[in-house]
Amino acid sequence: MSDLNQCTITGRLGADVEIRRTQDGKPIANLRVASAETWRDRNSGERKEKTEWFNVVIFSEGLCKVAEQYLKKGSHVLLQGKIATRKWQDQSGNDRYSTELVLQGFDAKLIMLDGPSGERQSKPQQRDQSSYDDYDEPKGQGQAANFSRDLDDDTIPF
Repeated sequence: MSDLNQCTITGRLGADVEIRRTQDGKPIANLRVASAETWRDRNSGERKEKTEWFNVVIFSEGLCKVAEQYLKKGSHVLLQGKIATRKWQDQSGNDRYSTELVLQGFDAKLIMLDGPSGERQSKPQQRDQSSYDDYDEPKGQGQAANFSRDLDDDTIPF
């Protein structure tokens, strides 16, 4: 049995997509994605949040085209690719390492969770990112209900 290097993250873009081109004109997209985790503290009952930032590099030409056309700062995405660490030298000659999610090849995925327009399809009105966490999806309209916001750690049966 062989090992598997596969990572899936969901999050929001922290900046607009940066597109560079190789010498032969192929696009390379760079993204910064924030994935936030929220929970309620057992002792204080206070709502807590922790955000992890991911560097994402897209080498797949088709996915680069989609990212360039439709993604912008704040877009909600699901990304699936491989974790890779690369070594490089800074201007002082010191070795540096970057760990990235790389989308390349047939198994790479980029799914726009809020649609190509950048707006959530089921939202009745414009909301900023900070109010998104408190928004509950309408149930029974083809959207999956989000029960995780209604549960705190004490009500989970395992």
